[in-house]
Amino acid sequence: MKNVLFCAVPFDKGEVTLALESGVDAVITEREHVAAVQALSKTPVLAAEDQPYVLLDSKADEEEAVRLLAQGRDVILREGWEIIPVENILAQSDRLAVEAASLERARLAAGILERGVKTVVVLPSAAADLKAIVRELKLSQGTMELEAATITAVTSAGLGHRVCVDTMSLLKSGQGMLVGNSSAFTFLVNAETESNPYVAPRPFRINAGAVHAYAVMPGDRTTYLDELKTGSEVLVVGADGSTTLATVGRCKVEIRPMLLIEAECGGRKGTVFLQNAETIRMVRADGRPVSVVDLQVGDKVLCRTDQAGRHFGMRITEEISE
Repeated sequence: MKNVLFCAVPFDKGEVTLALESGVDAVITEREHVAAVQALSKTPVLAAEDQPYVLLDSKADEEEAVRLLAQGRDVILREGWEIIPVENILAQSDRLAVEAASLERARLAAGILERGVKTVVVLPSAAADLKAIVRELKLSQGTMELEAATITAVTSAGLGHRVCVDTMSLLKSGQGMLVGNSSAFTFLVNAETESNPYVAPRPFRINAGAVHAYAVMPGDRTTYLDELKTGSEVLVVGADGSTTLATVGRCKVEIRPMLLIEAECGGRKGTVFLQNAETIRMVRADGRPVSVVDLQVGDKVLCRTDQAGRHFGMRITEEISE
């Protein structure tokens, strides 16, 4: 996830308010305005006069930026930077910041050498696109490849502790979390976005499965559902593979009747325990949610397959059987 700062130079109260409402990580403004901006929120405010700016006009400027970064100091490249010099600096440091005067420049900075710069400083000329920049750079986690798995069995599995993950975001149909009994085979569990005759939609909620299940998390990590708590950031995945972040508001763990759902994809087998209730849905291959009580052998649902092997949620390489 990138850091997004807004440069309020020259100072404009409306733009500062927009930046704070957009969720930037910090505001840069002239020293005389720092106290006034600090009074508006707990977002950090930095004095422009104290920032380590470098204008890339020559190879010597590039070398100076590398030297400062090697000393552990921050560096902000002035707008006008070009890709090759930035690549050269990024090859030697992952702490670089650059100014961006538009949404396109912010996107470019975030993708250089595939990993991009750590921090983007948005200039006033891009204020109109600030919300989009924050959304793309701070929330989007790229695109994830999903596959169609064929349901091979759906059976009652008795009672178990299941986890409802209530987020601070309103999700859309086809969005949810990837959950499974193995980190190598997870299923897209749809948020409670759909209407039914008995319960109103709760589009902030993913009724995600049993406490022991793995959930795919941001940063190529996994976690047990039981480990999620208020303030945790979870990975939200759409039927088209698009990803974003959501923050957990609360988790509800309750004993409920469960179903064991088994499926096969490309010769690999996967399973997941989900609550036996009409409101719990997986996602069909065409992106439409399907209730677990309507699942039939032969139905196709979206899943993600991966290599097995995790240690405290981090990917490892070792011989493992789950």
